[in-house]
Amino acid sequence: LRLSIPPGRMGTVTLALSLLATALLCPATATLRVGAFNIQSFGDTKMSNKEVAGVIVGILSLYDVVLVQEVRDSDLSAVTHLMEQLNSVSKSQYDYEISEPLGRENYKEMYLFIYRTDAVSVLDTYQYEDPQDVFSREPFILRVSAPRAKVEEFVLVPLHSAPHNAVAEIDALYDVYLAIVSKWGTDVSVPSTGPGVGPDPKPCPFSKARLVQSSVFRWLIPDTTDTTVGRSDCAYDRIVVCGAKMKKSIVPNSAMVYDFQRAFQLEQEEALAVSDHYPVEVKLTA
Repeated sequence: LRLSIPPGRMGTVTLALSLLATALLCPATATLRVGAFNIQSFGDTKMSNKEVAGVIVGILSLYDVVLVQEVRDSDLSAVTHLMEQLNSVSKSQYDYEISEPLGRENYKEMYLFIYRTDAVSVLDTYQYEDPQDVFSREPFILRVSAPRAKVEEFVLVPLHSAPHNAVAEIDALYDVYLAIVSKWGTDVSVPSTGPGVGPDPKPCPFSKARLVQSSVFRWLIPDTTDTTVGRSDCAYDRIVVCGAKMKKSIVPNSAMVYDFQRAFQLEQEEALAVSDHYPVEVKLTA
């Protein structure tokens, strides 16, 4: 999420909201790596470029479960190609869940969740109905089981909001949270922590949003983090968690940006061919 969006910026706002459902202690020792990656206009064009596709596959193979945003692939040909490549290079098997095309008028995007089947099982999905039509792309919600994580079950809620309506959409995520609690009977503990905004929230247009004001939520990616590949310096992508045991399961200092430009030794032009966003990620303890 970007808590202060510069005027005219064409980038969008990304949220991955993790909600505690059931927490059980597990004997496994490995961590669970969770990511969210806005791959700018992901579709056949990018998957037909061998170098770009190779970087995308390399990035996604790092995660046990990862959200991909800006998917524009109505016939799923690019997604099919992606999954074939991902499974061909990984020792583990990957599967996916994807939303219907979402959006107003002609422009549509899909939310795509990719997960490692030996680490994560999908229990349920839920397309938020958005009766007030607040969201440009309503959250497509994934409920998963991850036996090797301390929080054995949790929920992932993505949001790719429109810049002109980001304040209202971020605030409305609180209603999505309440709907999930009602739907799945989730028992969420309220920790004694403050809102997870930056050190000086006064200029922030989101500072009064319920997702910021409520002590239920913790914002893991700081306002000072640059999640963009280009020359701008903006924290457009965030991870927000809630639930006392979910918060305790976060590996310290594991919430971060994955700088694939540096990792793959790419020139900026080459990196921008992949996306104008870096992935954000967090690790959950066993």
